[in-house]
Amino acid sequence: MTEQQPAPENPEGDEPIKQRKNGLYPAVSDELAENMKSGWADTELRDLQPIPQAAETARRRAELSARFPGERLVIPAGNLRTRSNDTEYAFRASTEYVYLTGDQTQDGVLVLEPTGPEGHTATLYLLPRSNRENGEFWLDGQGELWVGRRHSLAEAELLLGLPAKDVRELADALREATGPVRAVRGHDAGIEAALTDNPGSDVTAERDEELRVFISEQRLVKDAFEIGELQKAVDSTVRGFEDVVKVLDKAEATSERYIEGTFFLRARVEGNDIGYGSICAAGPHATTLHWVRNDGPVRSGELLLLDAGVETHTLYTADVTRTLPINGTYTELQRKIYDAVYEAQEAGIAAVVPGAKYRDFHDAAQRVLAEKLVEWGLVEGPVERVLELGLQRRWTLHGTGHMLGLDVHDCAVARTETYVDGVLEPGMVLTVEPGLYFQADDTTVPEEYRGIGVRIEDDILVTEDGNRNLSAGLPRTSADVEAWMAALKDTRG
Repeated sequence: MTEQQPAPENPEGDEPIKQRKNGLYPAVSDELAENMKSGWADTELRDLQPIPQAAETARRRAELSARFPGERLVIPAGNLRTRSNDTEYAFRASTEYVYLTGDQTQDGVLVLEPTGPEGHTATLYLLPRSNRENGEFWLDGQGELWVGRRHSLAEAELLLGLPAKDVRELADALREATGPVRAVRGHDAGIEAALTDNPGSDVTAERDEELRVFISEQRLVKDAFEIGELQKAVDSTVRGFEDVVKVLDKAEATSERYIEGTFFLRARVEGNDIGYGSICAAGPHATTLHWVRNDGPVRSGELLLLDAGVETHTLYTADVTRTLPINGTYTELQRKIYDAVYEAQEAGIAAVVPGAKYRDFHDAAQRVLAEKLVEWGLVEGPVERVLELGLQRRWTLHGTGHMLGLDVHDCAVARTETYVDGVLEPGMVLTVEPGLYFQADDTTVPEEYRGIGVRIEDDILVTEDGNRNLSAGLPRTSADVEAWMAALKDTRG
């Protein structure tokens, strides 16, 4: 990786660019600086069409405006985060910002200015093309000759359907603004400081939290665009699982890392990224719910719990889990445990219908798991007692699902009464993912159970008359999984 030059002291061009302390070039000559200002073709894009979700983002902003009349609303995308010294983590814009704009660029800020007691004017504040007059475009570490061209403000307006202004002017404007303000915090310290520094702005933590909660609850019901993106994410994820099955022999020769890398390739080729850290848990690692180290051995005769999801270019993610026999065939005990989890998942999915309580699918799945644990003699019944005391949780541990969307655990700050204690509606998308996990050191179960973990997870859309399994392209029954794996292994080149 080549060394980048540091950022300019003043991106407006009033001051020279600082040079790197240990850079090989001590200075920029006047002749070179002048030479770099000219001889560049006009690359402005003038025939751009709005992004596919532009109409939906406009509707979402209108809903937001109606909820908070007369108040200034500030929703930042966020800034780059340092990984080490002068290198950064890959940027991922804040969920709230993406949901309301469709934009994904760093440092962007959506501001809704009240137009009176009702209505707002929405403006996107963005970084314009990097400056050629002061050398920013080739000397700054974030200049376009280093990291690539970004859209001009005029281009952004065409794509996003919003007026765009220079974000470098926003902090000063916010310091001078008056009246009540709500902001999504935790993404842009500079914008937050500008709001805090302004004695004329009425800023409270309670008001900010209400804004964040409202946007989270907006996302509970997905629109047609979002459902289409989630289906894309799931379809790519299915292909990623197929990729993994085809290389299990190579994973056995190396480690879980081979599985992780194989799925990641599919995510990067067909999408933006993985939607969360892939869980590639082989053998007893499958009993660790969020095993993301992925550095363990992959052994024939054991199980692989693969929990992974592709994130689309619009940042919607799938979240799918299958527990696979590494050699292609479940042992008798593995099959018994797997089939129990499948039966629990079937009960959970059947409970996902419009008008049902959100908790119903969890309760249905947990009841089946409790029945199996009592039947196997692992916990003393009756089942009602087990459920009342939550005794099954020693081996089930987690809830049976969650909302899914731009975040893998979507709508996480929604109010309890609208989420966990709420009612399912058409357009909601949630996971159903029961599991049984017998820890390697759990002396309360027979030795043969220890080290076995099974989870089955699918992404379920609530429809007008029931539900649709978006991830039905992956087999779920133990027999179908074995047949699917055998067929894929036969196609290996």
